[in-house]
Amino acid sequence: MTEHQPSISDTEISRIAQRIDQPLVLVGLMGVGKSTVGRKLASLIKSDFVDADDAIEKAAQMSIPEIFAQFGEPHFRDGERRVIARLMEERHGVIATGGGAFVDPDTRALILERGIAVWIDCAIETLVERTSRRNTRPLLQQGDPREILTRLYEERQPFYAQAPIRVQSMDGPHMDTAVAILEAVDAWL
Repeated sequence: MTEHQPSISDTEISRIAQRIDQPLVLVGLMGVGKSTVGRKLASLIKSDFVDADDAIEKAAQMSIPEIFAQFGEPHFRDGERRVIARLMEERHGVIATGGGAFVDPDTRALILERGIAVWIDCAIETLVERTSRRNTRPLLQQGDPREILTRLYEERQPFYAQAPIRVQSMDGPHMDTAVAILEAVDAWL
């Protein structure tokens, strides 16, 4: 299967990429595709990609479920904010955050001040299907995933809506969502 080609030219992509002077920080619920789309987006703009959750696990030398279990969510959120601040300071091109990162007021303020926040939105049905593929999401271990995702969406939507850019996650190739983000960033800049 060949990689889906972007619907905009390389010249147009380069023009947009040159205008981006802060990290693109992807926010949204678990399962929207922040990591997968983020990698595609970074390759489009010839930049690097980092997943904040991976960086947190590396810094803590333990998995996120282990951090939650051993120290609780408040401790995790504090460490998450510090790691995201470091990643932004290091000027990574595209940063994918965990689903709850943008809900934390200090982390949200940091991202809004030092980055370009992009909310990847997605239908609940799609999220249920995507998150059911792996059993590694601590917040989905506490009951019915559809109910939990619906509740999380309702709780977090007002925070995600503070991102200046909102793009709907596509059911098709992830490259389509990456291109939609690039076009939305171009329009916003």
